[in-house]
Amino acid sequence: MSFHEIRFPPRLSLGSIGGPERLTEIVTLANGHEERNTPWAHSRRRYDAGVGMRSLDDIAELIAFFEARRGQLHGFRWKDWADYRSGRASAEVDFRDQRIGTGDGITTVFRLSKTYRSGEQIYARPITKPVPGTVLAGVQDDELELGVHYTVEDETGLVTFSEPPDVGTEITAGFEFDVPVRFDTDAILTSVATFQAGEVPDVPVVEVRV
Repeated sequence: MSFHEIRFPPRLSLGSIGGPERLTEIVTLANGHEERNTPWAHSRRRYDAGVGMRSLDDIAELIAFFEARRGQLHGFRWKDWADYRSGRASAEVDFRDQRIGTGDGITTVFRLSKTYRSGEQIYARPITKPVPGTVLAGVQDDELELGVHYTVEDETGLVTFSEPPDVGTEITAGFEFDVPVRFDTDAILTSVATFQAGEVPDVPVVEVRV
C-alpha cells in the first residue's frame, strides 16, 4: 500500500467527528441464545473530515490535500484529537505511560502500543505512526536518552535499544501518535452557496492497516 508520511492539517481535523469501529458477527440460535464472534483482532477508526471545514480557504486546503493523495489511492496521517497521547488526554507524555515489553537479555526491538482497560478486560492497540520527536522510553523506571540508548522508526512504531534490556526488566514508553488513514471516497462535492449557508461537504476518512 502506498502511504504518504504527511499529516492531514490538524486545525481542520479538530472539528471532525469519528472514533473506533468493530465488526461483530452475531448468530441467533434456535433457543434464543447468541453466538458472537469477530474476524478483526483490532478495531478500525472512521472520521468525517468535512465537519472541520469553517471557511472557503479550508475547503481549498482540503481539496489540495485530497488531490495530492489522488483520492483513495494514498494513505496519510490523521490526528485524532480525542485520542492521540499514550496516557491521559489531559496529561503530558511520560516515559512510564505504557508498558511495551519485558526484557529477555536478547531482544532489542519493541513495538509501541497503547493499552485500553475497563474492569479486568484490556485491549492492546498497536501504534504504527508515532509523532516524530515525541517518543520517550525507559527501562525499569529509568528514563533513557533518544539517539543514545534507543532509536525510533517513526514510520512503523518500532523502538530499537542499543543494548538488550536485562531479563525481567519492564520496558515503557510515552508518545503522541497519528492514525494511518485514507480517504474513503474518490469524490468531494462542494457548493459555495450551501457552504456559506452552513452546510459542509461529506469527507469520509477510514483507518488502514500498515
